[in-house]
Amino acid sequence: MKDFKTYAALARNGDTEAFSKLYSLVYKDMYHTAVYNLRNEHDAYDAVSEAVMDAFSSIGRLKNEEAFKSWIMKILFAKIKRKQKEYMHQDEDIDNLNDGELISGSFDFENFELKEAMNNLDFESKALLTLSVLGGYNSFEIAKIYGMKASSVRSRLMRIKEQLRLNLTV
Repeated sequence: MKDFKTYAALARNGDTEAFSKLYSLVYKDMYHTAVYNLRNEHDAYDAVSEAVMDAFSSIGRLKNEEAFKSWIMKILFAKIKRKQKEYMHQDEDIDNLNDGELISGSFDFENFELKEAMNNLDFESKALLTLSVLGGYNSFEIAKIYGMKASSVRSRLMRIKEQLRLNLTV
């Protein structure tokens, strides 16, 4: 956490090297989150790039240096949501991605039923689960990203996991 605070304070004052260090601390989480939610590597790279550009241009408005990670993830989720809306407008089939391409092999769906159950989740549920399971964020960090109480995050995650369990046992 100290790294975030130190680098964010420097980046807010225009230090591009410090912003680069911040990015190096979060890029894997950002990419994994984007590719998991978009299920397309190219769009994931685009979403991450756009989020980083927005964060870089608005780093001066970051109020709490320790909240950098949740702040940039919030920007990323806005980009992911916009990309998903593009899918709807273009009527593209987003199910044509080979599962082996997901997250460059570091996470793979071996179970077709699990993949289908995950695909049936709404955007916010999938995003919360992604942050928790793949990103390793705790309920307090997720709460900062979504502007909700940590107890609400825990409740939602419990309901989402229960919904997945029920869908998998049917």
